[in-house]
Amino acid sequence: MSSPLNEEGRKLLFSEARTHNAWLDKPVSDATLRELYELMKWGPTSVNCCPARILFLRTSEAKARLLPALASGNVEKTRSAPVTAIIGYDGRFYDRLPKLFPHTDARAWFVDTPELAEVTARRNSSLQGAYFIIAARAVGLDCGPMSGFDQAKVDHEFFPATRGAGSDFEQEYFPDSHVKTNFLCNLGYGDPAKLHPRGPRLDFDEACQLL
Repeated sequence: MSSPLNEEGRKLLFSEARTHNAWLDKPVSDATLRELYELMKWGPTSVNCCPARILFLRTSEAKARLLPALASGNVEKTRSAPVTAIIGYDGRFYDRLPKLFPHTDARAWFVDTPELAEVTARRNSSLQGAYFIIAARAVGLDCGPMSGFDQAKVDHEFFPATRGAGSDFEQEYFPDSHVKTNFLCNLGYGDPAKLHPRGPRLDFDEACQLL
């Protein structure tokens, strides 16, 4: 039986973790981003479908491609963050099910049912996005997850339906038009001096019922 996480771990991941909008001038290494992924990938998904696809924008040139798609309130916090992750989902995740779920032909459940594939990809990439935030905190990073962007613009810029010459993302994980954006998450080392007072949460009896 697993031992409960100690109080320090619970504080790190949940009770004292904060959403950051201002960042210290401290870089995030590629090794740390790889460590983050190696943790988050173990979170459960339906039929182990693992639909999340992530772009880590680390350079000013990559960020410049994203900024025009952001709501005005998200521009400066994103420009100043060491890394911005685009958490996307692959609508053709089922093509990888022979590897991820090999004991039955799970691909057949989705290949001819696009509505089921879409809702499965979006729901499970959202789950993986939550694992992403927890994993980031576990490796010592702060997070600033965001909505507030034009999804069509982000998809067109980073997951184009037709690649032109010199596309930045030609690896097999980002096939033409299969990937769509779910949400964005700034990463780095947050400036605690610029945090706002923490917002309240619902009490157990306001959000839960025991049946």
